[in-house]
Amino acid sequence: MSNKAIFAKRRDGRVAALQYLYAWSINRPAHLPDDLAVFFANLEGVDSKPRDHYSFGEELIHGVIEHCDEIDGRIRGLAKNWDFERIAKIDLAILRLAIFEMIHRTDIPPIVSINEAIDLSKLFSNADAKRFINGILDKLKEQVGRDARKVT
Repeated sequence: MSNKAIFAKRRDGRVAALQYLYAWSINRPAHLPDDLAVFFANLEGVDSKPRDHYSFGEELIHGVIEHCDEIDGRIRGLAKNWDFERIAKIDLAILRLAIFEMIHRTDIPPIVSINEAIDLSKLFSNADAKRFINGILDKLKEQVGRDARKVT
């Protein structure tokens, strides 16, 4: 698979993960596996891509949910002078996704996670969100203890 195809597949996965995590933040399902099956079946019906096309996104979803308390703690610590409860749900989903990648996915350079988060904010949030998201993620980049442009 070419780098361009891998990038497109990962982008699709991030978009799907963002959409799911946004919905999850509003209404947490009783049974995650069933909810994910319905979510991905609906995606397949819309774009004709099989569930395995979104395997990267599904990994991100599980990772964010598993580490959500830790990630939210990071956000609270980094978003000084911001009331956590007032952060827009879509921005929170973007931050959770990017922070999970930056902390737990060492196969992704932090700068890639930041750039992807900013791109997602341009697509799904308001114009001011990218500055807020970039500010939080830039602070985290200094704390992760690895080269921001390399995988480890």
